[in-house]
Amino acid sequence: MLPKDPAILLSFVNMKLRDSYTSLEDLCADLDADPAAITAALAALDYRYDAGRNQFIS
Repeated sequence: MLPKDPAILLSFVNMKLRDSYTSLEDLCADLDADPAAITAALAALDYRYDAGRNQFIS
């Protein structure tokens, strides 16, 4: 289960992307999560996914 708080979600997702997954799609497939929902939640904090860096950045 992913954290609901956007700031904690940002930290969690970026840590997982850095340590365990090569892409947002891989992370979402493994955790059965919706990439659009994660992207939307983090967009509310003015973060976007950068595939080249494999992390959410502001």
